Parts: sequence; structure tokens; C-alpha cells
Amino acid sequence: MPRRRAAYTPGMDLLRNVVVYAHLLGFAVMVGAWIAEAAARRFLITPVMTWGMTLSLVTGLALAAPWPAGIVLNYPKIGTKLVILVALGAVLGIGTARQRRAGGQPVMPLFVAAGVLPLLASAIAVMWN
Repeated sequence: MPRRRAAYTPGMDLLRNVVVYAHLLGFAVMVGAWIAEAAARRFLITPVMTWGMTLSLVTGLALAAPWPAGIVLNYPKIGTKLVILVALGAVLGIGTARQRRAGGQPVMPLFVAAGVLPLLASAIAVMWN
């Protein structure tokens, strides 16, 4: 959680917490869909993974804005997570296209990357202070 300089208003605090919760839901959808595919031994990149990535992107960008005034953000951390999320979007897009071209056959290296990248982003979120 970012350090706070100015006093939060209760409404702004609630709104920010709702956006953080939605950001966590996006991560859960991404990783949950990936685990479900791995457990079923299908190893396919699914649209649900893309929806989770999109939710994480939108809410992450909202959280990267300095609101309310006076909040101190860690921009190198935010930039690193954004690069990982863009790479994840590329992996999901390329993987989906290759699967479609291959008649629904999994592309294992991209499937593995689609699971490792969100886990890496979450590790950075937790461990980088």
C-alpha cells in the first residue's frame, strides 16, 4: 500500500479499496483460469485469462494515478509491473493466435509464460516496498 502524506477522506479510501479489490480479482481470474487449464491438462490460453489481464490493466492504471492528493507512489515498481503486464498481454495474444492457427493445439511455452508472468507481478507487488 502506498505511503500517505495527506489525510484520506473516508469516501476516497473506500473507492481506492474497491479498485484494489477489483485489481486482485483480475489477478485471481487470470491465475485461476491458468490453474484450471493446467489441472485439466488442456494447457490452452483461454479468453478468461485475457479478461483477467484486462481487468488488472484497467484497475492497475487507475491505482497508478496519484489520488487522492498527497499520496506517494513507487513509480519504478509501477513501471516494472506495467512492463510485465504488457508482456503478458503479448503472450496471451500471440498464444491465442497460434492456438487458433494450430487447430486448438496448446502452445506450451506461451502457456507456461501466461502463468509465470502474473505470479511474477504479484511477487513484485508484495515484496517490493
